[in-house]
Amino acid sequence: MRKWITEDWEFELLVTEGEARNCRLGIERGDTFVFQYGCPADFCPRAMIELFTWCEVIRCGGDFTKRGCPEPYRMELKCPCQCLTFVLTAKPINRDTSRDANGVYIGISKPPERDS
Repeated sequence: MRKWITEDWEFELLVTEGEARNCRLGIERGDTFVFQYGCPADFCPRAMIELFTWCEVIRCGGDFTKRGCPEPYRMELKCPCQCLTFVLTAKPINRDTSRDANGVYIGISKPPERDS
């Protein structure tokens, strides 16, 4: 694998409610997952399907206030099984935030050369 995109957002997912005995993967309150684009290790792929959509909202320039959240880059949501509650927080990385909180992408993304 040769990842070539410099990501410009990082996401933190904090489990605020739930018990390990109710989750197929044993995820529980206090667990934290940090990721940029891919599914974090040991995280539920079923829940990631929904989370990915909200991460894309941020990556495309939107924010969570359009969903009724009080903060643009922080939202609370339930897992698809309804056994856990998460807080998803988006944080800009590799962005110039000198002009505004969202910033402008400053990473370099160049596809790898083709193998001969």
